[in-house]
Amino acid sequence: MIVGVDIGTTSAKAGAFDADGHEVGANEVAYPLLEPSPGWAVQEPDVVVDAVVAVTREAIAAGDNDVAGIAFSTAMHSLVGLDAHDRPVTDIVTWADQRAAPQAERLRAERPHLHGATGTPLHPMAPLSKLVWFAEEEPETFARVARWVGVKELVIHHLTGEWLTDHSTASGTGLLALGTLEYETEALEVAGVRREQLPDVAPTKHTMSLSAEGTDALKCDKNLPLVLGAGDGPLANLGVGATKPGVAACSIGTSGALRLMVEKPVIDPKGRVFCYALTEDRWVVGGAINNGGVVLQWAHDALAPELGDDDDPETTLMDIAAQAPPGSDRLVMLPYLLSERAPHWSTLPRGAYVGLTRAHRREHLIRAAIEGVCQQLALVLASLRDAGNDVTEIRATGGFARSVLWRQMLCDALSQPVGFPEGHQGSGFGAALLGMEALGAIPSFDHAAELIALDEIRQPDPDAAAVYTRMLPVFDGLYDALGPAFRQLRDL
Repeated sequence: MIVGVDIGTTSAKAGAFDADGHEVGANEVAYPLLEPSPGWAVQEPDVVVDAVVAVTREAIAAGDNDVAGIAFSTAMHSLVGLDAHDRPVTDIVTWADQRAAPQAERLRAERPHLHGATGTPLHPMAPLSKLVWFAEEEPETFARVARWVGVKELVIHHLTGEWLTDHSTASGTGLLALGTLEYETEALEVAGVRREQLPDVAPTKHTMSLSAEGTDALKCDKNLPLVLGAGDGPLANLGVGATKPGVAACSIGTSGALRLMVEKPVIDPKGRVFCYALTEDRWVVGGAINNGGVVLQWAHDALAPELGDDDDPETTLMDIAAQAPPGSDRLVMLPYLLSERAPHWSTLPRGAYVGLTRAHRREHLIRAAIEGVCQQLALVLASLRDAGNDVTEIRATGGFARSVLWRQMLCDALSQPVGFPEGHQGSGFGAALLGMEALGAIPSFDHAAELIALDEIRQPDPDAAAVYTRMLPVFDGLYDALGPAFRQLRDL
């Protein structure tokens, strides 16, 4: 068995998996995502590291003597500064932190080619933008930092004593060149950092030895190998079996994403999709959206607060939405409650209802909000295809899949069948599969596609799909049409 560890934004999860996908010892430890200032989203380094160590130790113990290794998945785009003694000078600045929005906007205007060079959008989530923010807004802190790393590098150092990152995680920093998988010279100059201030980069299947301190922390055999692992986005594709050409993985949790695995780096000349490494011959292209399940939660709080005492408020909310027809009688919602990422990669947009009339009721407002999430993913899918990628199959996971209506709405908005895997295997299982290949337990992680059975393949309703197809250009055009208003609102 291989222990797959998923270092997430609000919790760490771990479980021991065998080559058939069976899991034992699944456990989770939550930690807070702190917001000390508007737009900031940070974590305490020691709290996160302690949580990761705790869940890993428990998973190893649950696997008893059958555990043959550990492999890691991590939330991408995090950044933390360390002093000359490797003590944190900053909090862990997560992908959700928006403070570097002005710097990202300037980089998009002045150096748009960096997106193509690194595969990482010029967005405040990216460590490149965060580094520019620190240099400009906290120069004293910036000067004190001897080493810049991410959250997984903190964990790896704690367990092995080495400062090392993987190609996948590094490809999400905006500092790594797609073509060479080495640090990009211009990006380092823009960020104001030296190569020696960053961790060395190694393949995702690189195997390491635990230090004496790591062995003691995990209470395990000193010879237990540690596989470096990868970013959570690429590993999520692996975890649902979306590894073959043309098979995309769609997820809707609090946020959402649509990703496709390819065999070489893909550059989108229009800068709408990312491209991150998984292995030397596998890459993931796609886009993430900020607004997924959080939109349904907002609809509950703002439009149906009386459901708070309901035994199952989410189901009741979807039942209300089902009373409105597809297209919500020509009501459109831009679901940008937390600004947005793909395909526009801007912090400017805000949520908006357009087309509201006296005839619209609560059911229309709720349905239009959920439709907006699905339409945003349809834009990501269109961007993937427009960048030259074939998408022939989609596998979807996430909390949204509990709702039959939302499953159907996604199929209709994407205008193609969507498969829903059994269970909720994700990045942790993807990490375990990568570890199994690295340690020779399976011949290839393509084995994953054979392990993941589909609970359902849902077909789009032709009439509803036709409605969403006609509405998508309207939905897409509203982003540009309302851009000046978004900018004015920001500047007020």
